[in-house]
Amino acid sequence: IVFNEELGSPFTIAHSVSFVKSDTHSVAVLLLRVEKDESDTKGSGFHITLEWVTIAEISKEGDHRYEIFKRRVLQGKSVPHYAAIEPSGDGLMIVSYKPFKSMQDEDDKLEENDDAKATNEKKDPLYYWQQTEDDVTITVHIPQDITKDDIKVRFSPDNICVTLKDQPPLMEGKLYSSVDHESCTWIIRENKSLEISLIKKNEGPRWPELIVGDTRGEFIMDSSQCSEIAESLMHLTSEVMNPNPEKEKPPCNAQELEECDAFLEDNASLCRFDGDTLKVTHVINLGSNQYLFSVVVDPREMPCFCLRHDVDALLWQPHSDQPENMWEHIATFNALGYVQASKQDKKFMACAPDYSYAALCECLRRVFIYRQPTPLSTVLYNRKEGRQVGQVAKQLVATLEANDPILGFQATSERLFVLTTKTLFLIKVNSGN
Repeated sequence: IVFNEELGSPFTIAHSVSFVKSDTHSVAVLLLRVEKDESDTKGSGFHITLEWVTIAEISKEGDHRYEIFKRRVLQGKSVPHYAAIEPSGDGLMIVSYKPFKSMQDEDDKLEENDDAKATNEKKDPLYYWQQTEDDVTITVHIPQDITKDDIKVRFSPDNICVTLKDQPPLMEGKLYSSVDHESCTWIIRENKSLEISLIKKNEGPRWPELIVGDTRGEFIMDSSQCSEIAESLMHLTSEVMNPNPEKEKPPCNAQELEECDAFLEDNASLCRFDGDTLKVTHVINLGSNQYLFSVVVDPREMPCFCLRHDVDALLWQPHSDQPENMWEHIATFNALGYVQASKQDKKFMACAPDYSYAALCECLRRVFIYRQPTPLSTVLYNRKEGRQVGQVAKQLVATLEANDPILGFQATSERLFVLTTKTLFLIKVNSGN
């Protein structure tokens, strides 16, 4: 044993990496704890902590030993779907339903508690905003006794400042992108609201936020924008789902989705935290792209995660060292998103590291294996559409000879390992070379 230390309350290891930096060997471990939270009276009464512990090799006068080099804590309200440290130990990626925040020191903690109180007291957003390709419209509710003379709105190419009477600025800060400040205007509507129009300098790109770092506003999207965004994402799945593009019928109609497709956790997000500051560097709202499972494809890279995209399941490989291509789409499992949604007793999901098949199991006995499409040796016709089918995907069902609950599930390129309370089953899926 080269290192041994008591780390307090019980934990499970969410992820760990071993790396060498400037000739020093380090091991970074992510400890997951569910802890009682006395201050949480309205929620579950618990919070989740992720403690990121780095143990490094220390050499002093020929004495080699390992010590804790760094301990950092993140806290959230839901168990993360996915949490992994980058291979270099420089960052951390988390997919979770509720956000995680750094508990770097007591001051941060106090500030966050103040913020939480403020948001609880003030439930309504301070302002609402909408956008088109050309402009941004902001609506701010104003008190009845405010007149036009009490309002001051200052525009500059990159900033906005709104003040009422002699109070501190109501809105102030750097805009997400530049505006044509001389063309920006404001009016009062029905003595109740202030409406501000900003003209974008660069037409086209959508703004993810209005004022950088300001979370007091709420973005409202109209229905035409929703359908535009849905259309722009269609290419991710439609290439395979719509093999005959001349036909007018789209590959999947949202209205045809069944009850089993509705899932609650539709606001999960993917966050990347910087290793030194624990500040968030990237946030991606996964919307309705439900998290399905994770798998190690390449031991030198971070684990991949699989998300549902429409009816399919897409596998994404994080690349922490490639800022322009930080998440790469590496495989698609056709219709798996739809299939898994109908499995009410689903317990685990996995896929082979070579993407040759995906699998899921129920709580008891049944294991479903979905092979990727393979070329056919014989000619097969689809009578309905009158076209030749070149490849077919097979579904296999294995029934375990045991009534004990399934506790573990792991896929390799050749075999599927299924662990119950009493037995370890090996299912041979692909024959080895």
